[in-house]
Amino acid sequence: MNPNVEQALQTTINNWNAMSASRNDEQEAVADQFQSSFYLFIDAFREWVQALDPRPQTIEELMDMEMVQDILDHLPAPLHLNFETEADLIMDNVLRVDEEKYD
Repeated sequence: MNPNVEQALQTTINNWNAMSASRNDEQEAVADQFQSSFYLFIDAFREWVQALDPRPQTIEELMDMEMVQDILDHLPAPLHLNFETEADLIMDNVLRVDEEKYD
């Protein structure tokens, strides 16, 4: 797996686990930290996808790649849809504005 993507994925997973285990008084801060790390992971993934040569032409081709399957194997199941949505946006060359990331 690409080292930048792997590091960002691990941070996201760590923050997901921390958020899942957090108590009421710390939930908001931990959730914000997780959300930030998820989008940093997506940014690292986007850079990797854009550097591929040849680049996949469809979302199906991208999702069938070994590295993407490795990501899905490690990513908690509740995040699969979010990841797939972001991957689809990457394939469509759509870059979210920061405010849109948090809606």
